[in-house]
Amino acid sequence: MKKIKLFIALFTVTLMVNAQIVTPQPSPSAKIDQKVGLTDVSLEYSRPNMRGRTIFGDLVPYGTLWRLGANANTKITFSDDFSVGDKTLKAGSYAIFVTPNEKSWEVVFYSDTDNWGTPQKWDDAKVAAKVTAEVYPLPMTIETFTMGFNNLHSGGATLGMMWENVYVGVEFKVPTDDKVLTSINDAMNGTPTANDYYAAAVYYSQENKDINTALEWMEKAMSMTEKPAFWQLRQQSLIYAKAGNKEAAIETAKKSLVGAQAAGNADYVKMNTESLQEWAKM
Repeated sequence: MKKIKLFIALFTVTLMVNAQIVTPQPSPSAKIDQKVGLTDVSLEYSRPNMRGRTIFGDLVPYGTLWRLGANANTKITFSDDFSVGDKTLKAGSYAIFVTPNEKSWEVVFYSDTDNWGTPQKWDDAKVAAKVTAEVYPLPMTIETFTMGFNNLHSGGATLGMMWENVYVGVEFKVPTDDKVLTSINDAMNGTPTANDYYAAAVYYSQENKDINTALEWMEKAMSMTEKPAFWQLRQQSLIYAKAGNKEAAIETAKKSLVGAQAAGNADYVKMNTESLQEWAKM
C-alpha cells in the first residue's frame, strides 16, 4: 500500500513539474490551401490585430519594407510554374514582402523563405518578381490582417490583402490552359471516351475557343451516351447557342428542363427556363 501511495505521489509531482501554461498567440498563424485551375497553391501567414493602433503610416511606416503580417515570413507555394506581372516563376515556395505607400504597394516575391521577419541582409539576387499594386480604400475597418485568394478563374486568381481600411490585390496566372490542351491532345490521339469528348467540348466552350470544334466533340459525346443527363444536355444547349443554332439550342434546353424537373434540381430548372426565355427573343 505504501508503494502505491509513493507511486501516486511521484506521478503527481511529475505532472506538476511538466505542466506548461498555454496562452493564445497575439498574431495567430493561418494556412489556406487553394486549387487554382489545376495548380495547388498554399498560403501561410500570421494575423496581427489593430488593437486600437494606427497601422499604415504609423505601426507600418510608408516606404519601409514590411514582413506582411507578423512572426515568420509570409510564404506562398505553387505546385506549377506561375507568373506575376511580367515574370514567370518556378514552382516552389516564396516569401512575400511589401513596401507600402499611401497609393500603392511594392510587392516582392523572395526566393529565401527562412527569415524571421525581414532578412537581416537583403539580397537582390533572391528577388524573383516585383510588382506594384494599387491601394483601394475599404468602407469598413478590418481589425485582423487578412489574406486570401479571390477573383478565381481557370487561369489564375488574385492574392488579396486587407487590414485597417485598405485592400491590395496582386494577380497571378497559372498554366491551366497549357495543361488542359496537352491532356485533350493526348486523349484525342488515343481512344477518346464519351467523357473525354464531353469534357473537351465544355472546356472549349467555356474558354471561348473554337466553337465548331466544341460542337463536334459534344455531338460525338452525346452519340456515345445512351441517356444523356440533364446537366449534359444543358451544356450541349449552350454550345448550340454559341454556334448560332438557336433551334437546336431551344430543343435541347427543353429536354434538359424536363430532366431537371424530374430530378428536382431547382438550379437547372431556373437556368434552362431563363435561357429558353432569352433565346425565344432572339
